[in-house]
Amino acid sequence: MAAVLAPLFEDEAGDVRVVLTKRPDTMPTHAGHIAFPGGRPEPEDDGPVGTAIREANEEVGIDAEQVEVLGFLPPIDTVEFTLLVVPVVARISTPLGLVPSEREVARVYTPLLRELADEANWWHVPWNGWKVWYYDLEGDTLWGATARMVRQMVGLDE
Repeated sequence: MAAVLAPLFEDEAGDVRVVLTKRPDTMPTHAGHIAFPGGRPEPEDDGPVGTAIREANEEVGIDAEQVEVLGFLPPIDTVEFTLLVVPVVARISTPLGLVPSEREVARVYTPLLRELADEANWWHVPWNGWKVWYYDLEGDTLWGATARMVRQMVGLDE
């Protein structure tokens, strides 16, 4: 099992944004994918919330004191590794002061939640009876398990 943090924050204009990262092409798994900060648990983690917060701190510098857990999305199986991922949705206090890990993060995105919630911005391709959803994110493509989580978070998928 793994856990990810879906960090939401308000920008200076009062708009809600979410933090996503692009994994470097050198990563052994999910290379080049856009993802929420997260990963596998360590023995010292206190469940999925502890894993998600620790990983968010390691990957983008979000401090535990900034995190207010709002709830969970349904766990998602990743197709590639049949790994169950628990998404933890949280409000993050600002200023963010994000510091991406050079080893784990190639790029940080902070798209507007309302743009992610607009069905017109998404497209899908059928695959083995599934709809694989895609979203253009500043020239990169959000897809796969993270796209399913985002769509659930904004109310586009159940």
